[in-house]
Amino acid sequence: MGDPQWELSLSVQSAEETHALGAALGAVLDAGDLVILTGELGAGKTTFTQGLGEGLGVRAGIISPTFVLVRIHPNLPDGPRPGGPDLVHVDAYRLDSPAEIDDIDLENTMDSTVTVVEWGRGRVEHLSDSLLDVELHRPLRSSPAAADGVLDFDTDDDDEPRTILIRGFGPRWAEQPLRPAALEGNS
Repeated sequence: MGDPQWELSLSVQSAEETHALGAALGAVLDAGDLVILTGELGAGKTTFTQGLGEGLGVRAGIISPTFVLVRIHPNLPDGPRPGGPDLVHVDAYRLDSPAEIDDIDLENTMDSTVTVVEWGRGRVEHLSDSLLDVELHRPLRSSPAAADGVLDFDTDDDDEPRTILIRGFGPRWAEQPLRPAALEGNS
């Protein structure tokens, strides 16, 4: 895919702030946009996607599509963006190749929806010449039973800080859509 057009690194202190950042980004997404989410278990990928859905104005109730692979969340005609795109939420964790991604037929909805793919890096870049790559990081924690620097997978730690790195690739993302100063109220 080459080098990103731009890169934005933000710190959030809670799941609420992760959600708010997703909502801010969702408000600027349009049909045809592809967002790849990367991060370890419990990093906040689904929370971020819930925020994206809010910003897009799709039906609430976004959960991880881990076992069904793909969930479609329709735009609400009486929501904040009536007539806006639906959200296609994909979990590519169990898919091993771009060919398996092709088997779920995302090409048929890409032009009319916003497509968000958790665990999509290295698997979905061929679907679009432009994409946003969002990387979520939880802090490393040490535990008495393990060596220092071991990830703490306690997903009940929703209010611990995270770093979110957003990179824009391709002509659609020549300009950065979010300004850090505008996000100060959200983080």
